[in-house]
Amino acid sequence: MAPALRTARQRLERDALGPAAQQALSELMVSYLERTDRPTEREQRAIATAFDGLWNPRRQPVPEPPGHVRDTIRDQFHRLYYHVSMRTWKDTWYRGIATYKCPTDMWVYQELVDQLCPGLVVETGTFRGGSALFLADRLEIAGHGEVVTVDVDVQPDRPSHPRLTYLEGSSVDPSIVEQIRSRIGEGEHVLVILDSDHSQAHVAAELRAYADMVTPGSYLIVEDTNVNGHPAAPDHGPGPWEAVADFLAEDDRFEVDERAERYFLTQNPSGFLRRRGGDG
Repeated sequence: MAPALRTARQRLERDALGPAAQQALSELMVSYLERTDRPTEREQRAIATAFDGLWNPRRQPVPEPPGHVRDTIRDQFHRLYYHVSMRTWKDTWYRGIATYKCPTDMWVYQELVDQLCPGLVVETGTFRGGSALFLADRLEIAGHGEVVTVDVDVQPDRPSHPRLTYLEGSSVDPSIVEQIRSRIGEGEHVLVILDSDHSQAHVAAELRAYADMVTPGSYLIVEDTNVNGHPAAPDHGPGPWEAVADFLAEDDRFEVDERAERYFLTQNPSGFLRRRGGDG
């Protein structure tokens, strides 16, 4: 198999592989990279060599590679980033607070805050409060709005901020939902970020509870849609991705904003849901 991969790489670099052959090479590499048994060292080197040649641009900017090449590269890096978590998203900090987020997603969040200037940002799943503090700081810069974050677990030493309110309880408890709804100002944009229990049933319940709060043109962001093999954590079981798929099949007010995934790495694939209408 290794000589075949090397030959395919050489032909790919000479542009001697047609679309069908490129697709076959991509599928071959994915099957190798996802093997449950550990490849030998020789096989690993051959895989790395072939992967290196899958796309090798010589200048920039260039058009995107073919979809199957792009997706193979993206998904393999995504798995590397997600599963080697103690040096990536579990070692990410904001103002000294542990913030279990992907930096590319955080960048998109601050763009949305600047674009929408929301009166209320709702976050379910607080943990240490790092992302809530980040969002509150962005609202402080904008001079407008507040963050409400809710969790069943109260972690010690959460940061304080004049634009940040913590609620303790389940994000789908009707009393919690009504407390949050009561903070919506007339004519204000509302941005919602769901990042609590990642089971399909809980996320589906959150979607039902919070979708109506999201104003036209604003966003309902479902985090960690990457689990259960999309493309990470294949043993997770049905979770956010599946809940979003069911939700979109039933509620045509929302659409996936693919531009929010333009940095390729996102822990929320197909999870940036924009409510149609409005000028956001």
